[in-house]
Amino acid sequence: MNRKTLSERDICTKFITPALENAGWDTHLQVLEEVSFTDGRIYVRGKITARGARKRADYILYYKPNIPIAIIEAKDNNHSVRAGIQQALDYAKILDIPCVFSSNGDGFLFHDRTAIDGNVETEIGLDNFPTPEQLWQKYKKYKGIKTPEAEKIVSQDYYFDGTSRKPRYYQQIAVNRTIEAIANGQNRILLVMATGTGKTYTAFQIIHRLWKSGAKKRILFLADRNALIDQTRRGDFKHFKDKMTVVKHRQIDKSFEIYLALYQGLSGTNEAANAYKQFSRDFFDLIVVDECHRGSAKDDSNWREILTYFQNATHIGLTATPKETTETSNTEYFGDPVYTYSLRQGINDGFLAPYRVIRVALNIDTEGWRPEQGKTDKDGNEIEDRIYNRKDFDKNLVIEERTDLVARKLTEFLNGYDRFAKTIVFCVDIDHAERMRTALARHNSDLVAGNYKYIMQITGDNDAGKRELDNFINPEERYPVIATTSELMTTGVDAQTCKVIVLDSNITSMTKFKQIIGRGTRINEEYGKLYFTILDFRNATDLFADPQFDGDPIRIKPVAPDTDLDSIIDEEEDNKDPIIDIETGEEIEMVLPEFRYPEVDFPPMTVNEPRQKFYVNGVDVSVLISRELYFDQHGKPITTSLKDHTKEIIKGQFASIDDFLNKWQRSDRKEAIIAELVEQGVMVEALYEAVDKQVDLFDLICHVAYDHPPLTRKERANSVKKRNYFTKYGDQVRKVLEALLDKYADQGIENIEDIQILTVPPISEYGSVTEIIKAFGSREEYENAIKELENELYKIA
Repeated sequence: MNRKTLSERDICTKFITPALENAGWDTHLQVLEEVSFTDGRIYVRGKITARGARKRADYILYYKPNIPIAIIEAKDNNHSVRAGIQQALDYAKILDIPCVFSSNGDGFLFHDRTAIDGNVETEIGLDNFPTPEQLWQKYKKYKGIKTPEAEKIVSQDYYFDGTSRKPRYYQQIAVNRTIEAIANGQNRILLVMATGTGKTYTAFQIIHRLWKSGAKKRILFLADRNALIDQTRRGDFKHFKDKMTVVKHRQIDKSFEIYLALYQGLSGTNEAANAYKQFSRDFFDLIVVDECHRGSAKDDSNWREILTYFQNATHIGLTATPKETTETSNTEYFGDPVYTYSLRQGINDGFLAPYRVIRVALNIDTEGWRPEQGKTDKDGNEIEDRIYNRKDFDKNLVIEERTDLVARKLTEFLNGYDRFAKTIVFCVDIDHAERMRTALARHNSDLVAGNYKYIMQITGDNDAGKRELDNFINPEERYPVIATTSELMTTGVDAQTCKVIVLDSNITSMTKFKQIIGRGTRINEEYGKLYFTILDFRNATDLFADPQFDGDPIRIKPVAPDTDLDSIIDEEEDNKDPIIDIETGEEIEMVLPEFRYPEVDFPPMTVNEPRQKFYVNGVDVSVLISRELYFDQHGKPITTSLKDHTKEIIKGQFASIDDFLNKWQRSDRKEAIIAELVEQGVMVEALYEAVDKQVDLFDLICHVAYDHPPLTRKERANSVKKRNYFTKYGDQVRKVLEALLDKYADQGIENIEDIQILTVPPISEYGSVTEIIKAFGSREEYENAIKELENELYKIA
């Protein structure tokens, strides 16, 4: 065989994978091929978006699921065995992997990041690839794992819920480093992860592994807001079931193992209110402190007293914004972070939403305002003669025309962008938030008349507004659309579909600024949330220049002073400069998202004349200087439709439906074909929106590219059942296959290809993985049965 004629994929299939199998690697449980570990950065031009290329490793080897110990970069045989080593090392550093390999099919170049004797790189033959146990020993050396007790903790399995959900690579690193630090005796641990990156899910996996391994038997999860406790209990922590309780009304039940509690629910201003003292000092083995930049960071706070009382427990602090001042320090208490995942990294990886900033400078903010002699307020009190500036407005001095202009400019922007874009307006205080709601209602009277909840004041003192907070953050709820607030929504609010953030508050704290920006960084592709816009009326975004801020916009573009905000997005789309992908260096093709809210009928927007000033009279307020527009990169839109764009990509890979079907039926891993098409630019989520969420990518492709009527997963599963396909199997095997078929109908093809699905109810009720495979006869016969089941599923009538 002439290896020079083989493709990179052929080299993998014919030489690298067999070498791994010969070394004892389980290709189903320990080897993942073509692993995309980022989502690809999102690029924005107006309303047009595109994702860049994902970072993808040819092979990642795992000792156990989510414990990666080696990476392999493959090249075709026209390259040397060393050609892939630099790229592999880059990925290994990102993924925190110690053993790095490059191969061209002739052998391997092994780079050992644990080597201390100078023998860092060696060439090895195809027959000499290290065994899983050999690389596990190197991993333990790399992580400082020295005792059997520590090894038991770090090798504890992750929680697997039977779906395709797995930790993202940075969550995996955060979990593993925390577990490893605890296994090595560290009792104060800090994790810094940007808002929207899944701190709670990360905390759940940490707690679950420590709890299941027996290293930590009783755990306390502390937060400072009811919303955080409720989200945690109903979300990721629900898998603890009856082992978990929420401490309420200072009532303590010591029969549980996992406790969720508010600081305020455990401590108070007097001894009688300190409910935490109902526990013994050694009751908890582990305390996880959510949003630890808040009260517990201060040495003299009541909340710190809780941690001091349980000082013998291991303490883990979670935050997006570690606090470092002369009075408050997270690192002084917890130590340096064991892992940091920043806003910039999240945006570059495509896990967090990029953003533009529009800065609106008002004349009285920039120049200041001095009252004329004898100027009085609305109650007839004389105004002190001095120069007032933005620090005074809405705090010491209220100028209603200023509030009105901010409301008018926001309305103007939404009118040109999307009047149903979820928007948070951050105000100076509650009174300002109340007045801003009134001004916005006046400028959006048409939509408020249709539903008064279009704009809501959501502040700590407003019960009606607080009751609407869950509806505001729920992607499925249309109303409220605009929320005016002051402090209540700065942190702990999971606003997945927030598309606009308005800054009309004087923000000087970097911690608060990061928390506010974090309200917009979450991505929800199903609901069209891929980026967000900041409207800054107070120059709060000057904090981008602070070295502590790590996720600033990339490019600034001045906009003419007379440009209306309702045209700013359209003008951005007219820019013809190319957008270049940071990963590949190639030009990105931009696509207008197919998602749209349902059309709403409403009369043309009218803008009323400003009414009489609220506190002072006769103040001219206007836009003084130009706005600045920030982009994350240069851009170029495409003009084809979603369907034509997708069809072109697919037919570039498969000229006919027979070509596609042959590839699909031959493939051992359908997930690899899906990943390959996504990599080529197929907009999967947009296609699902256009067709049906209950079909899988196979039917989407056949429908869009080859005009074949799509079937839902349930229809495909029922078709297989009607053909009595299972009658040739014994009772136990038939029940397993029928259960797998039901899993396919619910969750898709990727799950039934994962052998871990055998550990999930109801399939696990038929025996352990070993027992189920034995019922099929052997591993090979089990895999053949799955392959045959897939062929039955994807028969084309």
